[in-house]
Amino acid sequence: MCWSAKADLVAGAGVLAVGVACVARTRRPADLPLAALPLLLGVHQIVESLVWAAGGGTGAATVTWAVIALPLLAVWVPAGVWCAAPPQARPRIAVLLAIGAATAAALAYALVAHPVTSEIRGHTVGYVVDLSHPQLVIAGYLVATVGSLLLSGDRGLLVLGILVTVGALVCWTLWELEFVSTWCAVAAVSSVVLFFWVRGRDGQPGKRSYAGVAGGGSARS
Repeated sequence: MCWSAKADLVAGAGVLAVGVACVARTRRPADLPLAALPLLLGVHQIVESLVWAAGGGTGAATVTWAVIALPLLAVWVPAGVWCAAPPQARPRIAVLLAIGAATAAALAYALVAHPVTSEIRGHTVGYVVDLSHPQLVIAGYLVATVGSLLLSGDRGLLVLGILVTVGALVCWTLWELEFVSTWCAVAAVSSVVLFFWVRGRDGQPGKRSYAGVAGGGSARS
C-alpha cells in the first residue's frame, strides 16, 4: 500500500526486481517460497496501482488485492518459514502454519460470501471486508505471519520479523489517521532484507548464516 498510484507502481516494480534477484540467487529449494515472497509483494503493489486508477470500488483489482493480502499471505508466510526453518523449529512453526490455514479459510469465506470494497481516502486506500469475529481473525493472521518469523530459529528471519512488526505498527498508525499509506516502504525494505538472507544462506550449506556474516573469520568448533 502506497500513497498514490504512481508510488505503488514504482515501488511494485522495484520490489519485483528484488524478488527476481532473490529467486535467482537461491540455492536451496526449501528457501524458494520465502525467496519468492518479494515477487508476490511486488505484484500486490502493482495491483493496488490499478485500484487507485479505478478510484476504488469493488472491481477485479480490489478483489485481487484482498485475495493476496488476506488468505494467500496468511498461508504463504508461515509455509515459507516452515520450509526454510531448521528442523528443531519446525514443530512450533507447524502450529503457526495450522493457525494461518484456519485464518486463511475464514478470510477466503468472507471474500466469497461478501463483497470487498475499496475507497480512496486522501493519500490512503481503505478496504472494507465483512468479517465474523474480526479481532480473532486479525490475531490469527498476525500470529501466523509475524509469529512464524519471530519463532523461526533463524537470525535473518528474526530480524525480518522485528522489522515487519515495527513497520506494521507505524503504517497502521498513519493509515488509521488517514495521513499517508507507507506499507510499500516496509515491503521494499523487507524484500532487501530477504535478499541478504538468501545471499547469506548460499555460502555454507550446513549453517544458517545471515548476509554473508558467517563467510569470513576463523571457524570455531
